[in-house]
Amino acid sequence: MFKNLLSRIIQLLSVVVGLVLLVFILFQALPGPEQILSGQRTDNSTREAIVEELGLDEPVYVQALGYLNDVSVISIYAESKTPKGIKGLCLTPSNNYQLWVKLPYMRKSFQTQQQVSAILWGAFGGTAVLALAALIVAGIIGIPLGVLAALKANSKLDYTIVGFSTLGISIPSFFSAMLFSWIFGFVLHDFTGLSMTGSLYELDALGENYSLRLDHLILPAVALGIRPVAVFIQLTRNTMVEILNQDYIQLAKAKGLNESVVIWRHAFPNALNPIITSIGGWFSSLLAGSFFTEYIFQWKGLGKVTIEALQQSDFPIVMGGVLFTACVFFIIHSLTELMYVWIDPRLKH
Repeated sequence: MFKNLLSRIIQLLSVVVGLVLLVFILFQALPGPEQILSGQRTDNSTREAIVEELGLDEPVYVQALGYLNDVSVISIYAESKTPKGIKGLCLTPSNNYQLWVKLPYMRKSFQTQQQVSAILWGAFGGTAVLALAALIVAGIIGIPLGVLAALKANSKLDYTIVGFSTLGISIPSFFSAMLFSWIFGFVLHDFTGLSMTGSLYELDALGENYSLRLDHLILPAVALGIRPVAVFIQLTRNTMVEILNQDYIQLAKAKGLNESVVIWRHAFPNALNPIITSIGGWFSSLLAGSFFTEYIFQWKGLGKVTIEALQQSDFPIVMGGVLFTACVFFIIHSLTELMYVWIDPRLKH
């Protein structure tokens, strides 16, 4: 158990280091934030002052190492350069170089000067709700259709359902988001009553109080859930076809058990392992894959916040969003594997 945990921690650290270096290199191709903060007509001295203040005058590898030091749990700072926003314990307060044990520090936004961690946590709720809603839609539609296709294997109904799932897998989420937004939010708006854009909470007409708008969740959740619906259909169908041909299922039928009992009590529980693994993987994928869907529907979440920050060259938010999503992805995959072992104890060996 300890070796497995240590291995996972090393994997996570490797991913974080790799992402930091990759994003730092890619970010060099974007316009510098000093151009946006100072405006196009500002003189060179002002821009140089902004560059120095943001630490952008240092070599890329120095900036990358400095950022890794900030997001690390254990960090070393020169006393005069210790960030004001860190939260933790300084183990050597009287030295010129201070040793800190702290929470990861993701710095402040270039644009708003707010803590990046606070911005991301505020946006994560919207992304999690959207991903969970899309997963529920996928499960409610995909699993029953997969079971139905398995029961009618090699029939016209089976071919129709599998064909629908193949089409769903081939449609990118951003395209289905644009299609659903335009058709159901604009063309059929008078009939559906749904909006092209909107978030979970919306200010009232006076701009004073927020109101819960669950109707804004329908279109982005369905658009984002199209691809997992297709995957759940094929996975459930293929697994159920294999299980329904097992000897113990044939024996249960020979004993005269009701067909629904055979299907839902004996066959379906044994098909849950790959389905649950897929659910865990797709939930983490939906968290990462919802970026463009959120932006198209103007749904306030990690995707919308990160893309807007990318347009403004707000590097701390971009980097924080990438690392935050990677860590969530890693944690969910680890929990999924634990659930897999819990459902099938044979995997412990």
